[in-house]
Amino acid sequence: MLTASRILSTEVGSTAPVFLAFLAIHVLGGITAVVSGAIAAITRKGSPRHIHAGRWYYRAITVLFITATILAAMRWRQDYYLFILGATAFAAATIGYQHRRRHRPGDTGHIAGMGSAYVVMLTAFYVDNGPHLPLWDRLPTLTFWLLPSAIGAPIIARAIIRARRRARGYRQGEG
Repeated sequence: MLTASRILSTEVGSTAPVFLAFLAIHVLGGITAVVSGAIAAITRKGSPRHIHAGRWYYRAITVLFITATILAAMRWRQDYYLFILGATAFAAATIGYQHRRRHRPGDTGHIAGMGSAYVVMLTAFYVDNGPHLPLWDRLPTLTFWLLPSAIGAPIIARAIIRARRRARGYRQGEG
């Protein structure tokens, strides 16, 4: 039976060595996804830095999904929703990644997919860890589920609008 414990004053789902090994990989994947996703979001679209960061982001989301699946399977009753969030983030990132790889017209699918994956990833983090974080532990549980989307959705919408305006201006300048 897996028992919960605390590591560095943070509650973890189990002290089983296999669980902790996958948790360590999961945490490294999460840090990589947060950093590389932020870099991809703030760098010039299409630049080598954006492309490199975006590829690392997709790889990290993939690692998060795989490890979340394994961790949730070990504690299904407590963590099944983390599997659902991981699958949703991975699916959204895959849609965004494939949109770009298959050279689909426009940036809407790419931006929406990658941005949504980032929001879902942060949602999973806050739902799982928010009750144990200073100051966050004072917020109602619903906040952990809704706040990332409340912040992320307008940012994603703005990015899509800007990309469409740039594309429209580019097309008008050609003709």
